[in-house]
Amino acid sequence: MRVMVFVKATDDSEAGMQAGPETTAMFEAMGRFNEELVKAGVMLAGDGLKPSSHGKRVAFDGPGRRVIDGPFAETRELVAGYWLWEVKDMEEALAWAKRCPNPMPGPSELEIRPLYEMADFQEILTPEVKEIHERTREKLAGS
Repeated sequence: MRVMVFVKATDDSEAGMQAGPETTAMFEAMGRFNEELVKAGVMLAGDGLKPSSHGKRVAFDGPGRRVIDGPFAETRELVAGYWLWEVKDMEEALAWAKRCPNPMPGPSELEIRPLYEMADFQEILTPEVKEIHERTREKLAGS
């Protein structure tokens, strides 16, 4: 099962990375944790995100599109980083998450969400749609 693990943003992450011994120690601890994830075959991808002041949102309303410039309100609802993990079940994902060093200087939290898999949609997908998704997955796996 694949899960997306979100590192929730904090006021510190939205302020941007600050140089200093605490930040260096946090990066070292996170690097060691990421190495463990990779060695165990769990980590498929992961990165930190710049503050929302560097971001954009695109709002959809029917055929209309509206671009919204960051920063975005409600820091606690934002994402500061992510991992994509391959685990056997949610319990394994929780076990890894509990081993994670604190990703922020102060209080922080992770959110773990399972990804939909094609098997979740077998009853509603046409053969044509299944073929399109399979070709896309194959191309992504090859890159």
